[in-house]
Amino acid sequence: QKVCYGDFKRSCYKIAYFQDLSRRVGFQEARQACEIDGGALLSLESEAEQQLIENMLQNLTKSGSGISDGDFWIGLWRSSDGLATSSACPDLYQWADGSISPFRNWYTDEPSCGSEACVVMYHQPTANPGLGGPYLYQWNDDRCNMKHNFICKYGPGIFPTVPAGNPYDTQKPEDQYHVIATETGIIPNLIYVVIPTIPLLLLILVAFGTCCFQMLHKSKGRTKTSPNQSTLWISKTPRKDSSMEV
Repeated sequence: QKVCYGDFKRSCYKIAYFQDLSRRVGFQEARQACEIDGGALLSLESEAEQQLIENMLQNLTKSGSGISDGDFWIGLWRSSDGLATSSACPDLYQWADGSISPFRNWYTDEPSCGSEACVVMYHQPTANPGLGGPYLYQWNDDRCNMKHNFICKYGPGIFPTVPAGNPYDTQKPEDQYHVIATETGIIPNLIYVVIPTIPLLLLILVAFGTCCFQMLHKSKGRTKTSPNQSTLWISKTPRKDSSMEV
């Protein structure tokens, strides 16, 4: 689901968190997934937007959904053509969606540059704090082929009207972060349900076909017997018994 904060003129977000580590993806895969879905890998324009994302992740952690350690790709990266070992390395990073936002939230002693050219937002609530404090929400550069969760960002658009029973006023502090969640579509959901059932359907089809074949085979076997076979033991011509002669 896309999650929207405040009014409809603001951006919306989608957090892709995978408890199954094997489903986490590299930077380019995450970037492509967001773009296919009509968004872009997260860019952060200000401290306020950074705080908003932190609140979203905190809400996930408190929801009891089992979310645990797992960093998130954001849309900051640098080209491998840059001078990674130079002091200008931090200035080589750019946003994948074309944003020119200068906002940065690096962890202490980051970016380390070298072969690490793509950026994650730390989310390691169970890790022991480092020199820069807990590994939560600050940024770290990592190798682009590493597997992580990711966050997509969507431009302002048209979304369903808020139900009349749940009005909100963005001028009120308590309604500042009113959440509106919109479904991404019923077709993808059906796909997720149908695809895993295909092997089971094939197995049922094979079993049904085998059963029908056996029944047909047995039926043919019974019809091979001639109706007259049951009377073959009876002689067609009466036999004359010598004891009956006069």
